[in-house]
Amino acid sequence: MYVVFNELHVPKEGREHVTNRFSESGEKMKKVPGCLDFMFLNPEDDDNYQIVVTKWESKEAFEDWTNSQAFKDAHKERRANLDKSPTSGNKIYSYHVPHHL
Repeated sequence: MYVVFNELHVPKEGREHVTNRFSESGEKMKKVPGCLDFMFLNPEDDDNYQIVVTKWESKEAFEDWTNSQAFKDAHKERRANLDKSPTSGNKIYSYHVPHHL
């Protein structure tokens, strides 16, 4: 298993917009080959970040998705509207999972 955390750097006032933008992502990710789980996390503490967590069958499955047209389409609106986006950046963390329940 392979897990990826996408830490979204969004000011408090932009979080509702980003939450709404991700509202249909879980359903879309169900159709992505190799994707086992999708979670969008909103922090309880305003000092923390919104985080997208995806679980994959393998690193290769994740890379296949990031190189796919579906990935490009999912991120097209953000790229086209960078000047309007409340997200100031992000940080990706990826992990191999040697043990889990």
